[in-house]
Formats: sequence, C-alpha cells, structure tokens
Amino acid sequence: MYHIDCRDQLERVFLRLGHAETDEQLQNIISKFLPPVLLKLSSTQEGVRKKVMELLVHLNKRIKSRPKIQLPVETLLVQYQDPAAVSFVTNFTIIYVKMGYPRLPVEKQCELAPTLLTAMEGKPQPQQDSLMHLLIPTLFHMKYPVESSKSASPFNLAEKPKTVQLLLDFMLDVLLMPYGYVLNESQSRQNSSSAQGSSSNSGGGSGIPQPPPGMSFYAAKRVIGDNPWTPEQLEQCKLGIVKFIEAEQVPELEAVLHLVIASSDTRHSVATAADLELKSKQSLIDWNNPAIINKMYKVYLGDIPLKTKEGAVLKPELKRDPVSTRVKLKIVPHLLRSRQAAETFPANIQVVYDGLFGTNTNSKLRTLSLQFVHHICITCPEIKIKPLGPMLLNGLTKLINEYKEDPKLLSMAYSAVGKLSSRMPHLFTKDIALVQQLFEALCKEEPETRLAIQEALSMMVGAYSTLEGAQRTLMEALVASYLIKPEVQVRQVAVKFASTVFPSDHIPSRYLLLLAAGDPREEVHGEAQRVLRCLPGRNRKESTSEQMPSFPEMVYYIQEKASHRMKTPVKYMTGTTVLPFNPAAFGEIVLYLRMCLAHSAGVVPTSQSLADMQDHAPAIGRYIRTLMSSGQTAPSSSNKSGETNPVQIYIGLLQQLLAGVGGLPVMYCLLEAVSVYPEKLATKFVDKTEWIKSLMNSSKEEMRELAALFYSVVVSTVSGNELKSMIEQLIKTTKDNHSPEIQHGSLLALGFTVGRYLAKKKMRMSEQQDLERNADTLPDQEELIQSATETIGSFLDSTSPLLAIAACTALGEIGRNGPLPIPSEGSGFTKLHLVESLLSRIPSSKETNKMKERAIQTLGYFPVGDGDFPHQKLLLQGLMDSVEAKQIELQFTIGEAITSAAIGTSSVAARDAWQVTEEEYTPPAGAKVNDVVPWVLDVILNKHIISPNPHVRQAACIWLLSLVRKLSTHKEVKSHLKEIQSAFVSVLSENDELSQDVASKGLGLVYELGNEQDQQELVSTLVETLMTGKRVKHEVSGETVVFQGGALGKTPDGQGLSTYKELCSLASDLSQPDLVYKFMNLANHHAMWNSRKGAAFGFNVIATRAGEQLAPFLPQLVPRLYRYQFDPNLGIRQAMTSIWNALVTDKSMVDKYLKEILQDLVKNLTSNTWRVRESSCLALNDLLRGRPLDDIIDKLPEIWETLFRVQDDIKESVRKAAELALKTLSKVCVKMCDPAKGAAGQRTIAALLPCLLDKGMMSPVTEVRALSINTLVKISKSAGAMLKPHAPKLIPALLESLSVLEPQVLNYLSLRATEQEKAAMDSARLSAAKSSPMMETINMCLQYLDVSVLGELVPRLCELIRSGVGLGTKGGCASVIVSLTTQCPQDLTPYSGKLMSALLSGLTDRNSVIQKSCAFAMGHLVRTSRDSSTEKLLQKLNGWYMEKEEPIYKTSCALTIHAIGRYSPDVLKNHAKEVLPLAFLGMHEIADEEKSEKEECNLWTEVWQENVPGSFGGIRLYLQELITITQKALQSQSWKMKAQGAIAMASIAKQTSSLVPPYLGMILTALLQGLAGRTWAGKEELLKAIACVVTACSAELEKSVPNQPSTNEILQAVLKECSKENLKYKIVAISCAADVLKATKEDRFQEFSDIVIPLIKKNSLESSGVRTTKNEEENEKEKELQLEYLLGAFESLGKAWPRNAETQRCYRQELCKLMCERLKLSTWKVQLGVLQSMNAFFQGLMLLEEEHADPEALAEILLETCKSITYSLENKTYSSVRTEALSVIELLLKKLEESKQWECLTSECRVLLIESLATMEPDSRPELQEKAALLKKTLENLE
Repeated sequence: MYHIDCRDQLERVFLRLGHAETDEQLQNIISKFLPPVLLKLSSTQEGVRKKVMELLVHLNKRIKSRPKIQLPVETLLVQYQDPAAVSFVTNFTIIYVKMGYPRLPVEKQCELAPTLLTAMEGKPQPQQDSLMHLLIPTLFHMKYPVESSKSASPFNLAEKPKTVQLLLDFMLDVLLMPYGYVLNESQSRQNSSSAQGSSSNSGGGSGIPQPPPGMSFYAAKRVIGDNPWTPEQLEQCKLGIVKFIEAEQVPELEAVLHLVIASSDTRHSVATAADLELKSKQSLIDWNNPAIINKMYKVYLGDIPLKTKEGAVLKPELKRDPVSTRVKLKIVPHLLRSRQAAETFPANIQVVYDGLFGTNTNSKLRTLSLQFVHHICITCPEIKIKPLGPMLLNGLTKLINEYKEDPKLLSMAYSAVGKLSSRMPHLFTKDIALVQQLFEALCKEEPETRLAIQEALSMMVGAYSTLEGAQRTLMEALVASYLIKPEVQVRQVAVKFASTVFPSDHIPSRYLLLLAAGDPREEVHGEAQRVLRCLPGRNRKESTSEQMPSFPEMVYYIQEKASHRMKTPVKYMTGTTVLPFNPAAFGEIVLYLRMCLAHSAGVVPTSQSLADMQDHAPAIGRYIRTLMSSGQTAPSSSNKSGETNPVQIYIGLLQQLLAGVGGLPVMYCLLEAVSVYPEKLATKFVDKTEWIKSLMNSSKEEMRELAALFYSVVVSTVSGNELKSMIEQLIKTTKDNHSPEIQHGSLLALGFTVGRYLAKKKMRMSEQQDLERNADTLPDQEELIQSATETIGSFLDSTSPLLAIAACTALGEIGRNGPLPIPSEGSGFTKLHLVESLLSRIPSSKETNKMKERAIQTLGYFPVGDGDFPHQKLLLQGLMDSVEAKQIELQFTIGEAITSAAIGTSSVAARDAWQVTEEEYTPPAGAKVNDVVPWVLDVILNKHIISPNPHVRQAACIWLLSLVRKLSTHKEVKSHLKEIQSAFVSVLSENDELSQDVASKGLGLVYELGNEQDQQELVSTLVETLMTGKRVKHEVSGETVVFQGGALGKTPDGQGLSTYKELCSLASDLSQPDLVYKFMNLANHHAMWNSRKGAAFGFNVIATRAGEQLAPFLPQLVPRLYRYQFDPNLGIRQAMTSIWNALVTDKSMVDKYLKEILQDLVKNLTSNTWRVRESSCLALNDLLRGRPLDDIIDKLPEIWETLFRVQDDIKESVRKAAELALKTLSKVCVKMCDPAKGAAGQRTIAALLPCLLDKGMMSPVTEVRALSINTLVKISKSAGAMLKPHAPKLIPALLESLSVLEPQVLNYLSLRATEQEKAAMDSARLSAAKSSPMMETINMCLQYLDVSVLGELVPRLCELIRSGVGLGTKGGCASVIVSLTTQCPQDLTPYSGKLMSALLSGLTDRNSVIQKSCAFAMGHLVRTSRDSSTEKLLQKLNGWYMEKEEPIYKTSCALTIHAIGRYSPDVLKNHAKEVLPLAFLGMHEIADEEKSEKEECNLWTEVWQENVPGSFGGIRLYLQELITITQKALQSQSWKMKAQGAIAMASIAKQTSSLVPPYLGMILTALLQGLAGRTWAGKEELLKAIACVVTACSAELEKSVPNQPSTNEILQAVLKECSKENLKYKIVAISCAADVLKATKEDRFQEFSDIVIPLIKKNSLESSGVRTTKNEEENEKEKELQLEYLLGAFESLGKAWPRNAETQRCYRQELCKLMCERLKLSTWKVQLGVLQSMNAFFQGLMLLEEEHADPEALAEILLETCKSITYSLENKTYSSVRTEALSVIELLLKKLEESKQWECLTSECRVLLIESLATMEPDSRPELQEKAALLKKTLENLE
C-alpha cells in the first residue's frame, strides 16, 4: 500500500513538472520536491526506484538546458550529511549539489562554503575531491574578518585536522596545475585497460599519460574534475587560495609550501600576492622546522622510486613527478635559509645533484645549487657532513671538469671546493692530484675564475700541513714547479703553500720562499718576505730551537743550489759579474742566513736595524769561533771554491753579492762576520784592500762608514812597515781633495785605524807591562799616529759638513781607545783647542744636529781613553752649560756623554763592541782612575736642577736620570739617594709632560737602589711631598723663562702633579705606599721612550719587573686601574693605561675581577668629584660590552637606578657619559633576556622589570623615561614567553605610562576644543597610544598569558579602569580586555564579572572616546563571561536606559548593546528577550537637533534589524516583551521616555496592522493612563499612538473584551484632550479624535464640532482683525500655528463627518456654509484644506443618496457650494487648488447621477460652473484642461 502511495506521489510530482511552464515554476517545484524525491531512492521497491530514476532523467534534461534555474543546494547538503542516508541517496545527492552549487549567486556560495567543508568528513575520496572542486573557486570571493580570531573565522578548521589536510593537499595540486593543461583522456582509458592486463606495465607506469610537473596522474585528474577550469578561472582559484592562507584560516606552518609554490606561478597576480604574503610572514616562519623542510624536499624531488615501508611499490597513477625548474628556483632560496635543510640527508645531496646535473636544470638553478653546497659546507654539523663529503667533492669536480661555459658558476664551484676542504681536510690530504689540477686551472682559466681558484687553494692549504715522506717530497716538487710560472696568482698561491704546508725549519721550502722573495711582483715577494722575516720566538715564551733551520745546513743547501744554478741559464748577469740568484733573492738569502746564524748562536734573530744587530755580535762571535774551531765541513760534493767551513762559505756568498750588487745590510753582515773573529778571518782580506777601498768610495755615506770600519779591522791585523805604508797611504788620500767621497771614506778609515792601533797598544801594555821591548819601534810609529791625528784635526774646520762630521767621528774613535796623540795645551792643534772647538759647536745655530750629536759624543769619549785628560772638568762644565730649548734628544746625548766623561776610564764605552757586551765589560786592571762623579752630582743638584730656567731644569733631570741609570752601583750615587729623589720630585710638578715622566722614571730607579731603611725614608718623603703638594721655589730673575713655549694655557698651580697624586693615593689605598715607585715605572706614556735614545734606558725591562712585583695586589688594583683608564684628565688616563697594559696582560683578568670592578664603579658613580663620576660611567660602558654578566644579575637594578640618577647630573659631560652607559646597559640586558639564556634570562627579567617600571618610567627626566620604555619594548620582543610571570606588574605599569608619557599640552588643547574637535582629537590620541611602543610591549605580553597570571592581573586591571587617569590608560585597558578575550577566552571566564563591573564605570565616562572603547571591550567580554554575569549586565543597562535621564547613560547603553550584537552575536541571541525589546524602544527615541541621538537611533535600529527575522516577525516574536517595556516607558517620570514609549507602541500597532487581546487592551490602557493629567512636552506622541492603534485595530475594538477600553472610553479621553488650551497640542488632539472617529465610525460630531467650529470662527475673526503688539517674529510663528490649526480643523471635520442622517441634518447647512466662507477668504493652503474637507463632506453626505433624498435642502447646499467653488476654479496661481476643486465637482456630478437628483443642480449653479470651467480651457496643465472640458460637456448636456 505504501509503495503505491509513493508511486502516486512521484506521478503527481511528474505531472507538476510537466505542467511547469516558466523557469520560475520549475524552480519552485524542484526546490520543494527534489530532496524528498532523492530520498525515495532508498526504497526497497524496484518500481519506486525506477520511477525516481525516470523522473530524474526528465529533470536532468530540463535543468541542463536552463542554466539559470536554482537548485535547493542548502537542503541537499543537509541531506548529504545525514549519517542515516544510504550511499545510493548520497551518490545522487552529490550530483545535484555539483550541478546546483556553481549556479548559486556568489554571496550564497560563500555562505555555504563552510558547509561544503563540513560535508566532506568521512566521505569517499572521489566525492571529497568533487566537493573541493566546488569549494576552491569560492575562496576568491570569501570575506574574512579583519581581526583574525577563531570565533570570527568562517571556516572553523581547528577541530578538523583531517579535513584541513585534505584541503591543503588539494590546494597544493591546484597551485601546481599549469594553465591550459589538457589530460589526454582517450589515451588514459586505453592505458587503464592495458594496465589491468599486465602487471609489468603498472610497475613502470608507462601506460599513464604524462602529468604536469610536481603532480601525479591522479592529482591532475582530480584538479581538472568534471568541469575543467579555464586559465582565467584557475588564476582566480589560485588567488583565492592565497587569500585563504593570508586570512590565517589554516595553520601558518602548514601553508608555507603553498605560498612558495604560488610565488613561482606564471601569472603575475598570483606570484605577487604570494610573494607579499611570504615576505610579511618571513619573520614568523621557522625555516628550521623539519615539517616545512621535508615537505619542500618532497615537492622538489617528487616520489623517488623507493620501496614504501610495507615493501609495496607506489601505484604509478599516484607517483608524483619532480616540480618544474621554475618552482625549484623558488624552493632553493628558502632551503638556503635553513640549517635543517643542510642537515637533511639524503634529500640535500639529491637536490644538489639534481640542480647541477638534472635534465631540466639551467644556469640559474645551478648557481642556486652551488649556493646550497656552500650552505651545507658552512652549516652542516660535523657528524652529518661526513657521509656527504665524498659525494659533494665528486659532484664539484665533475662540474669543474665538464662545465666550462659560465665563469661565474665555475668560480662558485671552486670556492665550494675550498670551503669543503676547510670543513673536511681528511678528504683532501691524500689527494695531491687535486691540488695540481687546481694549480693547472689557475694557469689556464679566465681571469674572473682565477680569483675563486686562488681562494680555494688558499683554503685547501691547511689540509696538507701534515704531509710526510714521499707525499711531502711530491708537494715540494709541485710548489717548486709553480713558483716559476708566468701567472702571478699561481706564484702567489705557491708561496702560500710553501709557507704553510711545511714547518718553518724545513730547508727546501725556505729556499723556495727565498727565491720567491726575489719575485718582481710585490704581492709575491711581499708575502715571501713576510713569512721569512716572521721572527721566531719573539712574542712567545717557548723555546725557539725548532723554528729555524740550523746555520750550517742552510748554508750548505744554499751553496749547493748556487753552484748548480751557476751552470744553468737561470743564473743572473750584471755587467761582468755573474750571480747564482737575482739581486733581490740573493739579498734576502744572505739576510736569512744571518737570521739562521743568530738563531743558531742562541739569540733572537732580527733583521730590522743594524744597531740592534750589532748588540748580538759578541754572541755570534762566540758561535763563529766554535764553528771555526770544530772544523765542520760541507759535504764533499758541494763547492768548487774549496771552502768547506760554513762561515767561510757564508763570507764567500757575502763577498759575491757585495761585489756584484752591493747593499748596506750585506756590507754589515760581512763586517760583522769578520769583526767578531778578526785574528782568523780578517787576514784573508789583507790582499783585498783595494777592493775594500773601492767600497769606501761608495756614493752612500753609511756604506763608506761601514767599509772604513771593515778596512780598519783588516789593517789592524798587519804590523810594521806594511801598517805604516797603509796609514801613510790613507793620510795621502785624505789630503787629496779631488773627491769628497774618497776623502770622507779615507778620513773615517784613518780614524778607525788609529783608534784600533791605540786600543791594541793599550791592551798589550796592560797584558805584558813590558815597555822596553817596544821602545825601539815607538818614536817612528808615534810620529805617524800624531801626524794622522793632526791630519784628521785639520778637517774639523772644513767647509764641507760631511768631512767635518767625519773628522769629529774619527777623533772620538781615537779618543775612546787611548790618549789623543797631541799636546795638551799651547799653540796649534792641542787637546784644549779641540775641547773648546767642539764645545763651541754645541750651541751654534750654524751646525747641524748630526754635527752637534757627534761633537758631544766625541767630548764624552776623551776622558774614557785618557786617564790623565787635563780638561775633564772644563769639558763637563761646558757640556752642562750648553742647554738649548727643545733639544730633548740632544740632552739625552749630553746625559750619556756626561756619564761617560764623569766616570772616565771605567766607562763601558771603552770596550770593543764587536766582541764584548756592556754587561761583560770590566775596565783593564792598570787603567788610571779619573772619576769626577761627586763633583758632577754636586753641580747638577745644587745648580742646574734648581735653576729658574725650566729648560735647564728639564735637561738636568735627564742628565741625572742618565747618571742614576748607568752608574747605579756607584757609591756616590748610592750615598746621595735622598738628594736625588728630592731633585726628581721637584721636577714632577713641572708643566712639561716629558720632565714629569723622566722624573717619575728617576724616582723608580732611586727607590730600587736603596736598602730597606733608605726605601722607607724615601717613601715617606715622597708621599708627604706628593700629598701636601710642597714645591721647590725657583728664584726668578729678569732673564727667567717663566713658561716654556706651548706651556701657556696649562695650569701652573701644581695641576701637573695630579697624575702622581692619583698614583700615590692608589698606593696608599693598598696600604703599600712604596708601590708608588712601581706605578711610576709603569706609567711610561711618553713617546720619547720609544725612540732609540729613550729605549737605551731599558725601562721596558724595569717595567716588566715592576709588573711582577705588583701581581699580588691585582685584586685591589684592577678595579681602580680599570676606572682610571677612562679618566677625563689626559695625563692620568695615559699613565694609568700604561700601568694597566703592563699589569693586565691576560684578557680574562677583567672577567676574573668583574664583581670587584663593578662594585668599585657603582660606588663611584655617585662620587663627589665629577671626574670620578664621568670615568665610572665610561668604564661601566666599556665593562658591560661583549661579556657574560650572568654572575652580576642581582647588581643590574642597582646599576640602572644609579645611572638614572647620574643621567640628571649637573655636568653635561657626565650626563653624556651616563647616557652612553645606559644605552650599552640596555643592549646588554635585552640580549640577556633571550629565552635561549634559560634560567639566567628569567632572573634578569625578574630583576630588571621593577626597576624599569618604578624608577625608569616614572622618572621626571625625559631621557630616562624614553630609554626605559625603549628597553622594555626590546625586552618584551626578546624575552617572549619568559614575560608571563611578570605580566601582572608589567601590563598595568605600561598602561599607566600611556597617559603619563603623553604630552600634557594635549590635555590642555582637549579642554579648549569644541565637542566635535575634542572627539576627533581624542580619537587620534587613543589611536597614537595604541600604536605606541608601550602598547606594542603589552601586546607582546598578552600572547603568553594564561590562567596562572590572570588572577593577579585582573584586579590590577579593574583598579586601573576605575581609577586610571588619562585617555590613553583607560583606552589601553579596554584594548587589553579585548585582546584577552581572543588570547585566552576560557581562562578569562572566572574573571569576566569583575572586568564587567569595572568597565561599567568606563561606560559612563564623560569622554565619548573612552565610552566607545569600554563599550567595544564589553562587546567582546560578554563572549567569555558566564550567563549570570551577562544577565546582570543587561539588567543594569536596561535600568539605566529606563530610569536615568542623562544622555550619557542612554549613549552607553546603545554603544554596549550594539558592540555585543556585533562582536558576540551568539550572546545577544541567547539574551534576545532582554535586549531586543530595549533595542526596539531605543529605535524610537525622539532625536533632538543634536547628532548623537540620531547616531544612537541608528545603532539601536541596526541591533534590531540584525537580530530579527524582518520587523514584523520580530514584533510578533517579542510582542509580550515589547508591550511590557513600552508600558514601562509610558509610566516613566520622564516626559521624553513617555513619548518614546508611545511612538514605540504606535510602531507596534502600525507594523502588526492588527493586535489581538489581551495585548490591545494592555496598550490602550497604558496610553489612556498616560493621557491623564496636564500637558507636557512630547505628550502629542501619546495621541498619535492612540490614533495609530485604533486605526490599526478598529475591528478588534468592536468586540467587548475584559480589561480592554471601549470605543466610548477612548473617545471620551481623546475629546477631553481636544479642549486643552495649548494650541499645538490641541491640533494633534483634534487630528487624533478625527482619526478615531473615522476608524470607529462613531457619531460624536456634536461634541466634536462644538470644540472645532468655534475655533475656526474665532480664527477667522482674529486673522481679519488687528495685529497685536508682539514683535514680528512671534507674530509670524503665531500666524503659522493658526494656519496649521485651520488646516487640521477642516481635515478633522471631514474625517469626523458621521454616517448619521439626524446628525447630518443638523449640521450639514452650517458646515457647508463654514467651508464656503473659508473658501472665498483664505490663503491657498487653507483653500486646499477646505476643498479636501469638502470632498470628504460630500463623500459622506447622505442627501446625495436616493433613499435619503431632500431636493430642497440639497439644492441650497449645491448653490452655496457652486458660488464659492468658482473662486477656486478660477485660481490661476495654484494648480493644486484647481485640481482639488475639479475633483469636488467631479464627485458631486457623479453622486447626482447615481442618486438621479440632477434637478437639484439649478440652472444658476450650472451656469456658474460652466463659466468657471470655461476659464480653464487655456490651462497650463493638459490633464486639468481635459478634465475641465469633460465636466463642462457633462453640464452642457444636462441643459
């Protein structure tokens, strides 16, 4: 039976379908019947299913041909999701969903999009694909909320992880799909059949069409779907996907790959959108996330044919191909950002090989792949790079060998090889062939590639530093072969290899470097020289034994190579000389050999200055003697010259080079070698004196001097006649004045020779004491020596300065070695004459400095060689009197000369410097003592050091220092220590820095010389002098120089002592006053000590010793010294820095004493002395930078607070220093707050925040506040989640600062502005506060909040909302609450009530911007609150609205309810019964002139309209509540509220058009109750409401219902109101009464007319009467009111005209007459009103009906009317009057015809009417013209 019914129903549907003629009809039927019809498919009866199929076939044909027909998609989707539905039904349902969804309007598609997603869950894959195919095009049109929040999101995907994955996979395929791709279906079908037949085929997948890159066949097929997209549609789909991702609808992590692929799209719009989104998310994406990187690799590589886990092979249709090159080019740059990508094996190497050697690669991809190789080399950790190394190296070598087109690419490849070698040296160590390959490439490649190869080879060097045996030999050969290549880069790299691969004592490599040192190119020889001259052991304490080759071995090797080269073409020709090496290389070889010689001799080799080299000569001499005596010889095969001793070979090489090329260092080396062992070595040169003479004739002065010395050494080995002839020869050459150079050389040689002769003679005398044996030879030789000396003396007055200086030098050398062989006094050339002559030259301005220096030196030597020198004191006095200003170097020379001359024959100057060191020298036993040190000391201390001339004092100080330094053991010096100390102290207060420095050095030396008792006395004297500032008084005479040049402008008040006072106080603080001497020794900051003269004093050694002695005091010293390094006083700063550098050699010392330093600095930040405050700030700035401060976290708040105080210092420089320190402190603290720091970071934040919030942000100093905020912002960015525990304190403090830090001028401006300006300004202020750094910090904190901190934060927040001062703070609080509702909604629920009550206070704020902010916050907050809290809130708002009269309360209610509706619509729906009636009432608020009330009405209207199903439906739904609230409004004390309630009631009545009991009774009762009593503003609305209700519900009023006012009662009440005096009110009351009478058809005309007609008559009298004496404006207003009344009265009379014959009979005449009168007299407006009233009057006049006929009465009325209406018909001015008059006549004629009473229209009437109508023939309006003509014709026909 049921089945028959089903079939019948289906038949009926079929029939209806057949009858449907229009699309609309068809659509209606489909909408109604398609879903139920589809459900019938689940029937078990075949017949029913068959019928359904038949019907569906018919339907499909109809639908397909009509694309505009809409299907019931929404219903079908619901049906599709029904879990109970059978698959047969769902399968058919989805067909119609697919058909109907694309037909829907875009808005509807967007609305249903989330449903599509929901519908997918648990459905078969093909159906899911179909639904996604429908969904994707919609995404382009979707609107997403601006603020991303879970509740606002249209797609709520958080709970659907599977759906998200499906969607993301499909989106990825859509983005990969190329435009215009077509799948070859025929081929695919044919293949599918073959694939089933053969399993082998399925493995290869050969039978499946080629899918697009990056996709599988299946992926392509599902994206194409049933209806493939056009390229434009596909572009829209891709843009939609990007928009979807942009709106954060899916987790960011999941969508990164999609954006990367979209950014590679061929269409600009898609690529640009994706690129922009990627850039905006760049900082948020964690490129080291394995999930992101693995996805990228998978897409890049596709499905590599590997077995899956189960061992099954992936189906060919599911196998994905690698992506296109275009996509790869976008993926690789992102891999380059990732450390994880570099570590992921094997994908990393696969990407590299694909990019370098893949089939579809290009140069750009190769470049990126090489960058990836670089990235792997740099970032991949040690363990993970091991398996990669060989593969990477193979790939790179393959690329280098095969790919030659692109030099840039090759460069990168070579560079990568270099980087790989530095990471994995073991890969390269065995492979010397690779080095050779790169060297060869360096020779042959393009210039732009060479640089990269050079760089690669330089990096590879380290890999070969452990070579041994054959490998090392092979490398030697390789380097040697490339050192001679023409390409400079090749030679450069070869040098690098030679210097790095081999140890520094490896002879063959040193030889190669020596050859390279002769290279013509600077970059090659410079590098080689740098390596060769890198002096071993100079800066290291360790032994230097293995760092240089041994001298003999190196010499033999060089000699062997030299002899070999002489036989080959590589030898060097210069003139007639042939050399084995080029001059540059040869020069470097001999210098290197000299270094080896020095090294083997046990001294630190140095090849810098010849004077330094000479200091080592005695040690070298000892070694040479050992070598010579040991008889060491060269290997037999070596040299051809027969020399076998290494020293002889060395000398031979020197000779060879000197003969060929020359050169000063070579000359020196030869001189040195011979001078240290002349007995054995000099004799060999006796027969080469002519060659030596040729060297003496060199053009270079220094060369001549060295050659002269060499000559004297050689000559001194001969004796007798040979010596005599040589000396004579020299005298002769000297006098020969042809060439000054020859003269100069001979002069020096003569001096040196005589000097050596005298020294030998002195030595023989002291050794043998045997004068007799030599007596016979003396006179002859002595004469010759005297003659030679006189010859030299004769040149002293030479006009040539060169010869004069040479003569002076020669005489000095003679005087140093023995008594001058000339008379002491008398005439001629005597010793006195010589002394005077030399002394006169010192002050002379004609002489050069060099001459003066030599003269002083020479004078100093005379008493050294001659124990009986007669003029010793004269000479010393002369030296001391020859002081000149600014000649400091000269004073040091004088100091030396005085020291030598004072001690005489005991001076070390008497030694042979080549063979004896200063320390080893002892004076000969028999020498006569001529010591005048006591006298010299006396003169200096009692005359010169107290001289009034500062230059003299300075000079005396230098001499005294020289005496103390050189004669430290002298008894006279030791016995005068106190006097010497006093002298030095007196100089300490000089203004000249050098004087101070010299004095301080002297003091240090003096202290070291004393015994314990002396030292104690010295210390106490010094400390007293320094600390009391006692000074030596200098007598001032007329000649005194008070200020030295340049000293002006410096303080002469002992300020110079400040440095020494500081040093003294430093020592006293350590309770070790004697340390002041150590400090003075260390404080050598004057440049003088770095000069040759200054260095001779050896203060470096003393300083080192002093440093060692001070080591125990470091804990106390380091903090003080650290601060002193930053002292503003330059002198103190330099001195202390010197001490620091001497004491603190280990950099870690600062870290070791960090706490102590910090303690000292913090204490001194608030010192009384500005200098100390400033230096503490600067020191702190330096201390905090770049070191871990974990141990001093507890100190940080104290440092901050102290620096805040100093930032407000009275002195500007201190303020600046404090600012600098604070900035550094800020940077350091921000770094320390990094989450990576763990517990230390947490401690730092806990320590810092209270200080920054309470002290920093609240500081009155602007700079402090700004820095504090800046620091807080940075900390919040850096610290992240670590801020969570501190949020309850941090957030309120920052919120307060929003107002505190706002410029106060804004408050002033706000007070002075108009309301409109104020609102705009306040809005801008709040906007600025929200975008401020403080708010940025708050937002950072809010991210990490949860229930653990809300308990503490919320009370503070509430307090701030209630009592906070300032717009920014209150607005910020509201903003924070909004953020909390989105960040942690669940956690916030327990606290929402508190926040609500706090926000209520903000809702009533006088400032509209704050009020809006609080309402906005409340709108969000209700979403998280409990229902009970929300109800309380709504009741509160309801109470405010109904009871409070102030506009502010009404505004706040409107704003809050509107915000709830907008941001928490669900909450509003749940409480609709409380909210919507209030909204309805609010909509009807009577708006004043002010705009705000209109805005409120709009807000209420929006709330109402958004939340009800149409206004009528809403009223029906909430009728009970609406009536209740409007009743309440009517009972309100407020007139305005009463009126508002009345309007709302009227609106209810109007819109429902009929009210049923009991609601009608309730409304009317309330309205009538409201009417009682006096008139008040707005009471008119009650009357209007009554009229509306009665008009709408007249039918219901006829019924008698309990508690419902009767018609009579209503009329009574209304008519009563008509008698009120207030005319304006009366007008409304009369109109209302008329409306009620009309609606109820009641006859109350008598009462009504009694009220209205007298007033009309009165009005007429008044208007025609005399004007009152009121002013014109009032008159005008009254006139308007009267006019309004007249119009209303007439209109009301028309409406109230009853259908009662008796009443009409009584009043018809009177009423007609009244109207006719007014028609003749009134203005056009009144005429119009009267005519409308007349129309109503005749419409209801019963006389015009047949059954109530009274011809006589009617005729009278008609005549009256016709007479008056002609006025209106002939009114030419107002067409509206004519129109209304015509309609009255038309009505009359129509009524007369209907009642057949034409006779009542008398001929007089007709004539009047015809005439008037005739006047309208030319009327301007054609319709009136026509109507008038028609009526006229009708009247004429009657006749």
